Amino acid sequence: MSSGTSDPNKPNVLDMARQQLAVAAKHLDLDEGLHAALAVPKRQLIVNFPVVMDNGTVEVFQGYRVQHNLSRGPTKGGIRYHPDVDIDETTALAMWMTWKCAIADIPYGGAKGAVKVNTKKLSRRELEKLTRRYVSEIGIIIGPNEDIPAPDMGTNAQTMAWIMDTYSMQRGATYTGVVTGKPIPLGGSLGREEATGRGVVTSAEEACKFLNISMDGARVVVQGFGNVGSHAARLIEEKGAKVIAVSDATGAIYNPGGLPIHTLISRYAHREGGIREFAECDKITNEELLELDCDILIPAATAEQIHEGNANRLKARLVVEGANGPTTPAADSILSGKGVFVVPDVLANAGGVIVSYFEWVQDLAAFFWEEHEVNAKLERIMRNSFHNVLTTMHQHKTDMRTAAYIIGVKRVADATITRGIYP
Repeated sequence: MSSGTSDPNKPNVLDMARQQLAVAAKHLDLDEGLHAALAVPKRQLIVNFPVVMDNGTVEVFQGYRVQHNLSRGPTKGGIRYHPDVDIDETTALAMWMTWKCAIADIPYGGAKGAVKVNTKKLSRRELEKLTRRYVSEIGIIIGPNEDIPAPDMGTNAQTMAWIMDTYSMQRGATYTGVVTGKPIPLGGSLGREEATGRGVVTSAEEACKFLNISMDGARVVVQGFGNVGSHAARLIEEKGAKVIAVSDATGAIYNPGGLPIHTLISRYAHREGGIREFAECDKITNEELLELDCDILIPAATAEQIHEGNANRLKARLVVEGANGPTTPAADSILSGKGVFVVPDVLANAGGVIVSYFEWVQDLAAFFWEEHEVNAKLERIMRNSFHNVLTTMHQHKTDMRTAAYIIGVKRVADATITRGIYP
């Protein structure tokens, strides 16, 4: 297994994931051998595959599929298309998914997939060919009862449709349950697209109740305006909050009086110039956005955005993590010392995998639910999970992240011990 990232200048999120596991293992007095087993993935697959481009040339791409733990059920996790992904990042994301599923108490282990590619440089046809070839390569380890992919950065419902079709064509039957996040006509679930953002907002609501923060008029900053950030911004605005700043790949915008989220989504989010083309605001940097005076900060972009260098300057009372790994361990300590309440990623952004679980169940049963049923079940699980973590936080006199890990790691460890070590 690789012990370092392919880019020496890129922070190693796998080291961060293992540090977080070690903290929980200490609280649980976990057996050293079991700790060692949980710190590594069960399986890592690296594939290199050629794709014929539109101009007739051949390019070779590298992809990954990592399955971290299968003790509680088949593995589950998204597929990321990004030029900077590597095997360590994919492994860390798979590990985080294991704890996330266990914290939400859904019967999955964690997995993650990725292809190192800049999708902006591909045509739609090239993207489809890349996807189908990648799935052909990892098809030996995925399946409705083995490992179920889903969308992540750089992929979407259409990508999942190509994956489902490729897997099904190679097996001679339609397997809708092989992926989640599919289009509705192909076995997708109502409520899936906004599920992660809805879970983030549900977590924010529960945290606000605990902290005695009124959601009505609360000042919210959202870093990242993709699927998670845009839906979270829209839903929290509908709860009465005021979103004063958002950012996307083009930069960040700020208006202390509040931004029109519905307008930004419908008219600016998918344009070349992005949200910075909106005129009635101040243009600010990503760094300035994170340090704005606000009640709630939702980091929903990429990993390690809140770190030792800027954590002291954050002014938010509440941080609700929409992205995976946006806060480093060093920053966690600083925020805790400042009295900032952090709802960790493994709890706050679990809405996506929860509704992916609902989609998988609906596919296997060939019986589909109405959207209000999906949303109600999602919110119930999110609220129950939040209060389980809150109770554990008080019991262990620790922070929410450590409490969440205590729950997740214990459930996976208990399942491993109960099943026994084969043979």
